[in-house]
Amino acid sequence: MSQPDASPAPQDPPAVPAVWAPPSAAPFGTPTSAAGAPAQPPGAPQGWSAPPAGVYAPPPGYAPAAGYPVASAGPGALYGPPAPAKRGGVLGFTALALALVATVGASLVAAIASFNIGLGAGREVVSRPFTGDFDWGVLTPVRDWVLLGEVSFWVGTALGVWALIQGIVAIVTSRGRGAGIAAVVIAALGPIAFGAVVQGFLTAGLAAGTGIGG
Repeated sequence: MSQPDASPAPQDPPAVPAVWAPPSAAPFGTPTSAAGAPAQPPGAPQGWSAPPAGVYAPPPGYAPAAGYPVASAGPGALYGPPAPAKRGGVLGFTALALALVATVGASLVAAIASFNIGLGAGREVVSRPFTGDFDWGVLTPVRDWVLLGEVSFWVGTALGVWALIQGIVAIVTSRGRGAGIAAVVIAALGPIAFGAVVQGFLTAGLAAGTGIGG
């Protein structure tokens, strides 16, 4: 009597091809030098060191194309270029101070000198016989006041021009723009104010010296 054939051995299931995935870490760890620092890549210059974590650095020998800015690797590169420093307003306030001295100071000195010039010249005009021509000799007793008036005029002119130029520079460079605008306006009106003050006080001095005003 024949024996039944043995059942066939079960076959292994077909192997499923494995999906390749990149390794999460080097099999033997990050290559380091003898001192424990990251190994120097080939072609890197002497003294190369790895950039800090989170900061991108171009590979050694990389050169950007012409026309592209080069950003230095560092903590500041993560937040963009630093904001420009705020400029002070010393330039504008200095121009304003010069304009005030040129306009107010020079006009005040000229007012005192003009009144005394008119007062002395008026007295000389009254004490001399009347002639049709103006005699400049009436200014001889008040020549010191005349000199003071001339000095105030030239000093005020020099300071006014200085304040005008410095005020314009302050406006253009935003270094005290408001004060610079005020300095330009005051310096421009300075000659008009100076002339009006001299005319008014000279007339008042002449009226007091000649007794026309009573």
